[in-house]
Amino acid sequence: MAYSSSTDCGFFVESDEPRQPRISMKDAAKMLARNRQEMIANELSRLAGDEYLEDIMQHMRHMEDETLPDANLIDMQREIQWFMRPYLIDFLIEAHAAFALLPETLFLTVNLLDRYCSKRVVYKQHYQLVGCAALLIAAKYGDKKDRVPQINELNNMCCGLYDSGMFTQMEMHVLNTLEWTIGHPTVDFFTQLIVAEEADDREVEHMAAYLCEIALYHRDFVSTKPSIMARASLALARAILGRPEVNDGEWDHVENVTVLALSQHLHQPSVTLSRKYSSHHLSRVSGKLAEFLAQQAAISRRAQGPPSPPAEPSLSTQHPNIYSTPQKGHGAAIGVADGYLTPPITPDGVNFGVVTDPMNKYVPPRCPVTPTPQPASATGYQQQQPQQQQPSSTQQYSNYSYEEYTGPMVS
Repeated sequence: MAYSSSTDCGFFVESDEPRQPRISMKDAAKMLARNRQEMIANELSRLAGDEYLEDIMQHMRHMEDETLPDANLIDMQREIQWFMRPYLIDFLIEAHAAFALLPETLFLTVNLLDRYCSKRVVYKQHYQLVGCAALLIAAKYGDKKDRVPQINELNNMCCGLYDSGMFTQMEMHVLNTLEWTIGHPTVDFFTQLIVAEEADDREVEHMAAYLCEIALYHRDFVSTKPSIMARASLALARAILGRPEVNDGEWDHVENVTVLALSQHLHQPSVTLSRKYSSHHLSRVSGKLAEFLAQQAAISRRAQGPPSPPAEPSLSTQHPNIYSTPQKGHGAAIGVADGYLTPPITPDGVNFGVVTDPMNKYVPPRCPVTPTPQPASATGYQQQQPQQQQPSSTQQYSNYSYEEYTGPMVS
C-alpha cells in the first residue's frame, strides 16, 4: 500500500493505488529496442510468408497426401473394430482437455493413431496404449514442454492397466513404424487459414471445430483430407448459424459429398464432446447445434403431415452396417480414477458387442483388465484354457517385444 501527501492537510493519507516501480533509462532503452526488434521480425515474417505462401501451401498439400490414413487397411484389423473407436476418442478428448493441450494436438494424435493402425496389427487391449503413445508424441511435437503429459498421469487415467515400460516401448514402436514422420497439416491448420481469409467470427470457428471433432468418431472421415474437411465444416457451420456462405466457385464433388456426409452424423454427438463444447469460451456451440437440429426436425414433421403407423423392422435395421461407427449412449458408465474421467476403452469378453436380447443393452465395465493374448491361430483368437496357469500381463509383455507379436498389416 502506497502513501501520498495531501495538499490540504499536514498528514499522510493512505492510497490503494500500487506504487509503480521506477525504470532506469538503461532498462527503458533495452525495452524499446526489444519491442522494435519484435516489430521488425513480425513484418519480415509477414513479407516472407506472402512471398513463399504458394510454396508453403504446395508443401502442405504434399504432406497431406503422404500422411493420410487408409481406412480400408484399418478394416483388416483382426481385433480392433469400429465400434471401439468412440470409447478411445472420448478418452483422448478428456485427456487432451485435462492437460490443456493445443487444438491441433488432438487432430495430430488421431492422425498418428490411424496411421499406425493402418500399418500394424493391434490387439484390443493395446488399443488404448497406442492412443496414449500417439498423444505423447503429438504433445511433444507441437505443444508446450510443461504441458506434455507424464506417463504416470496417463497410467492413472488408464486405471493402472499398463506399466511405464509399456508406454515407452509403444511410443518408440509407433515412431519407428511411421518412420519418424510426425508432421501433418491438421484440419485445424487449414481452418485457421480459411477463417483468416474469409473473416469468419469466433462462433463460426468454434462450430466448425465442433463438427471436425464429431467427424473423428466415424470411419467415413478417416481418409478425408484435412483441407476438404476444413472447408466442409466451415460451410456447414455457417449454414447452422445462419451466416452467409462464401461461394468462390471452387467446390468440387468430393467437398459436396463431405458436407452431405458430415450433416448426416450430427444427430447423436458424443456426450463427452457435447459437454466440452457447452462451455462459454467455446460459444456453447453444442447447445446451438442441438437447437438447430430440433428446429429442422420440427419443420420436417410439419412438412410430412400426420405420422404414419410404425412399420415392421426390416433386415437392414436388424443387421446394421458393420462399418458404421455407433455412438455411446447417454447412460454409458463412466468411472473416475484420481480425479480423471476414465471411460472404458476395450472391454474383454467373448460376447462383447453381441446383444442376444434386444431389451438387454450391454454396459461395459469401468476399467477393463485384459491379459496379453497368446499368439493367434489361423482360425482366430483362442480362448485361454482354465486348467492352465497363465503368467501375468507384465511377464508376458517382458517376454515379447512389439515387433514379435505386432506384425505388419501388409506383407
